Amino acid sequence: MNRHTVYQKRERYRYLEPKELAKAYEPGKIEAKWYQFWLEQGYFKPTIDPERRPFVITMPPPNVTGELHVGHALTMVLEDIMVRWHRMCGDPSLWVPGTDHAGIATQVLVEKDLAAEGLTKEAVGREEFLRRAWERVERSRGTIRRQNQMLGASCDWDREAFTLDDGPSKAVRTAFVRLYRKGLVYRGERMVNWCPRCQTALSDLEVEHQDTEGHLYYFGYPFADGTGYLTIATTRPETCYGDRAVAVSPLDERYAGAIGKMVILPVSGREIAVIADEAVDPAFGTGALKITPSHDPTDLAVADRHKLPGLNVFNPDGTMNENAGAAEGLTSTECREHVVKLFTDQGLLDHIEPYSHTVGHCSRCRTSVEPRISLQWFVDTKPLAEPAIRAVREGQIRIIPEHFTKVYYTWMESIRDWCISRQLWWGHRIPVWYCRDCDAITVDVDTPTKCEKCGSANIEQDPDVLDTWFSSGLWPHSTLGWPDDTEDLRYFYPTAVMETGYDILFFWVARMIMMGIENTGKIPFHTIYLNGLIRDEHGQKMSKMRGNVIKPDEAIGAYGVDALRFALTTGNSPGNDLSFGAPKLEASRNFVNKLWNATRFVVQSSNLAPHVYGEMPRPSTLEDRWIVSRLNRVAASVNSLMAECQLGEAERQIHDFIWSEFCDWYIEIAKLRLRSKDAQEQANADSPLPYLVGILDASLRMLHPFMPFVTEELWQTLQTLTPPIENSIMVAPYPVASEEAYDVNAERAVEASIDIVRALRNARAERKMDVSQWMEARLYSGSVLEELKKLVPMIEHLSRTHVAEIGDSCSRKNTADRQATIVLTDAEIVLSGITSADIEKIRDALVKESTTTRERCEAIETRLTDEVFLARAPAEVVARQRDLAASLRDKMARLDAELGKLD
Repeated sequence: MNRHTVYQKRERYRYLEPKELAKAYEPGKIEAKWYQFWLEQGYFKPTIDPERRPFVITMPPPNVTGELHVGHALTMVLEDIMVRWHRMCGDPSLWVPGTDHAGIATQVLVEKDLAAEGLTKEAVGREEFLRRAWERVERSRGTIRRQNQMLGASCDWDREAFTLDDGPSKAVRTAFVRLYRKGLVYRGERMVNWCPRCQTALSDLEVEHQDTEGHLYYFGYPFADGTGYLTIATTRPETCYGDRAVAVSPLDERYAGAIGKMVILPVSGREIAVIADEAVDPAFGTGALKITPSHDPTDLAVADRHKLPGLNVFNPDGTMNENAGAAEGLTSTECREHVVKLFTDQGLLDHIEPYSHTVGHCSRCRTSVEPRISLQWFVDTKPLAEPAIRAVREGQIRIIPEHFTKVYYTWMESIRDWCISRQLWWGHRIPVWYCRDCDAITVDVDTPTKCEKCGSANIEQDPDVLDTWFSSGLWPHSTLGWPDDTEDLRYFYPTAVMETGYDILFFWVARMIMMGIENTGKIPFHTIYLNGLIRDEHGQKMSKMRGNVIKPDEAIGAYGVDALRFALTTGNSPGNDLSFGAPKLEASRNFVNKLWNATRFVVQSSNLAPHVYGEMPRPSTLEDRWIVSRLNRVAASVNSLMAECQLGEAERQIHDFIWSEFCDWYIEIAKLRLRSKDAQEQANADSPLPYLVGILDASLRMLHPFMPFVTEELWQTLQTLTPPIENSIMVAPYPVASEEAYDVNAERAVEASIDIVRALRNARAERKMDVSQWMEARLYSGSVLEELKKLVPMIEHLSRTHVAEIGDSCSRKNTADRQATIVLTDAEIVLSGITSADIEKIRDALVKESTTTRERCEAIETRLTDEVFLARAPAEVVARQRDLAASLRDKMARLDAELGKLD
């Protein structure tokens, strides 16, 4: 394709006109522009290609209760990195966006809105309540969509889903009905987490356990035969009305004679038995515990073993019911005070002591949760868990990091039945209808008009809704069209990766596996990537109370999207919490600026010698061979890391290559060569310009998944110098390695010269030499001597040191008994004009370097004796480790020799 065609192709897009880069990077001027361009070009929509396996992610749906926080931003960024990389690799890539209706959380917010108007949900009715909920949800969905797009999320927005959309709603009803007809969904009375304020059952995830400063109350329960009393300890006096027994440990000799006797419950006069049960801890309190089956899960288990009936003493709103006698109508706090007074008046209060314990609170309204036996709908999960366990155990599904696999097995193998009903108005209505005439139950996907048993039209739908986790458990297949046989479902399911926080591995991820296998017969995804939680730079959890929360919008306003994305990935590794704060954001912004300035230099240098740079020619000079070799090695490593979802390490290697090797060294070396030639000579075979352009082009493509906006802007500018690949960097091919470009000799020689320059610069700094002063030194080397000779001009200019001699280490003559020598991996430096003070500094440096080298060598040699490492590591990795160990041993010998000369 000729140059004229390049411009013909580009003139359709205003954004692609060649232009000079501004001196400073201003992210706000380019981000919205490029995102709109990507949308217009349809780059986020995959093409179904039966010949290629697609890469698919379904977005963990954020709750439609407000804006995204930085934790959501982390999820969005990690997933976008994966999708952009796969798209550049040529894989049909689909990222399905969506949001969750967030049953309890949304209902709480709508109720607060009503309360501000002096209204309740009962006052406005279910229909008006739902209308208001939908209004709030639509506003929130728009905000979340805008924030995701601001972050650069390359989702297929035409496939955006909501858990209450018609498609997912049909999937939810179908799944419920199928499970019911298989006998895996049933209705029964079980103990659940109950929120008195929301007046609904809660999942375990919706309960936050907080350390609470309370009291331990010691009460006397008189024996019915009048022989004294038994002292019990409790944190909840208000539940005394529901006591059914007093339990002691069968091994506690103090109460051996009390077991089987009856005691009187002072608050009501009822007689209850003293029983023995191994669940009792003799060290807690007095070792005698009251058993209240209806209000404590441990007590319920004890009661079941001893066939004791329950007795509920609370109303749904948390007040005391008729079973509390004179305390009926009191709040739990009022009842507690009432009970303490009763025991005090009867002389049965032994004492009260401070006691700190963990209390569950509703995560949405912060009310203390009450364990409560309630009539609810449940899923029998054991038959669903078995194939889900096998899928992981047999390797069909991989969990990253691997140690969470054990957590998964522990949870799944001890799984309990799942309470799926919620006493809410907002959510998926349970598809069950009760006949008022014959009490029969009709369960159907479609709304029935009559009872399926007696044919009566006098039927009423269950008022409850399903647990939000039930609908989100179907997310990977419901968003692709299930239960219908859609083209999307056939091609894009199973999906590839489920990326989410490790804290919901069981509550959501495990349920997706169970429901996916049950509904489709296939696993929902092949890989589970669990990210850590975000903490501030001091390792503390972010919270509004601490004032350490960083909002994505604010970070973007101050630093730009690319800096935020890069900071969220810096130091990120699967399953580990991430420290995040201003220092990381500033460092990321500095990297963006470094990249911007490097591109300006390359473009400006190329403009001095107008030329169209195609593929990089085969390099001949050492530094060109070095940078091309290093680029290929980094590309190989990064692609391998990306395939293993090690995104943080891949980002680090790209950053280090661009910042240090390309910008700090290759560009600086190239500047020396460019200054020595006139404009007509810049494009000849010995010019660094083709490599500056080519390496930068590949670096931008390699970096694009992490920093999409700035790389697009710079790449488009760079494309004015090169034949076109694609219209956008996001669909340009991701760099892959060519082993033919690996050049061990060039890498070793240039890296040796870099070590030399660094050492000479440090020596100058230690001697506080003025920039105008030049040092003098002699260089000695072994296997890279001939290559180093070619690099002497570069070493001299970059270190401002005159190299008086360069020779072979083996033939080096000792011209003095005491010399200031710096020992490096592949070279030694002998400094001229050295004082006694310099000698002591050199000695300290040699000792320190010797210690570090020895420790590093010992670590590598230990690894080389590890049979597991030798068996699993690729042969080339083992070979490199052995070569490195030999090099370090050689360096230690030379360090010891130099130290000996200074003694």
